[in-house]
Amino acid sequence: MRSTRQLSITLPNEMAELVRAKVAAGEYASESEVIRDGLRVLLARDRAVEEWLLKDVAAAYDASRADPARASNIEQVKARLASTASKARARR
Repeated sequence: MRSTRQLSITLPNEMAELVRAKVAAGEYASESEVIRDGLRVLLARDRAVEEWLLKDVAAAYDASRADPARASNIEQVKARLASTASKARARR
């Protein structure tokens, strides 16, 4: 049984040119390798997001359910975001 499967894909012109340029520059041996590497990066990102959701977001949710007084209301969140944005603008 084969461990690979041939697919036919359609890419926007600029993406297709990027794939060809990566091969032409010698970064990859084939167009398939470019696509495989891109999919590996996508899978790694998906795994990282899933881990973050399970570890950090779920823990924060559980903590807020256990002690609702720890939760912030919308006005507190807005004020914190505005403060963070203001500090970031001031650093520029």
